Amino acid sequence: MIVLLAGLPGSGKSTLARELCNRTAGIILDKDTIRAALFGPNDVEYSTGQDDFCQELMLECAAYLFRKNAARAVFLDGRPFSRRYQIEQVIAAAEALGQHWHILECICAEETARRRLETQAGSGEHPARNRDYALYLQVKARFEEITFAKTVIDTDQPREDCVELALASGLL
Repeated sequence: MIVLLAGLPGSGKSTLARELCNRTAGIILDKDTIRAALFGPNDVEYSTGQDDFCQELMLECAAYLFRKNAARAVFLDGRPFSRRYQIEQVIAAAEALGQHWHILECICAEETARRRLETQAGSGEHPARNRDYALYLQVKARFEEITFAKTVIDTDQPREDCVELALASGLL
């Protein structure tokens, strides 16, 4: 199964992905980690083109992983999946691989996202150096509503409740 973690920056996608990965013995493919591994600081663009390229690599990696173990869960993280075409590409890849797909859309209060982004920026814990509240507002302004079947997870709720809701939504 391919699981897309969608939502605005700071909405809790990565935290939820890590918890679900631990519970399902799945694997996380993170666009930001892939970009940081592939491109030196002078070549990182934070552009749609580079994001799309990294997503293609994520899907190629998922195909490789499914050839080794078709029953595993692959969590796609690091991208808000704010555009319909991004989700359609993942769905097409999942179907071509004979895999089910599921969308978990993480949401939270704007103030929660701002606080999380500021904390992460201060700690340097996130591989994407462009993550800040201004990015949140930019992505929010152009975020296309997800009209595919999805499970919405309010990450302002306790972490365990979010994990349980995600697991109950059909991931296992």
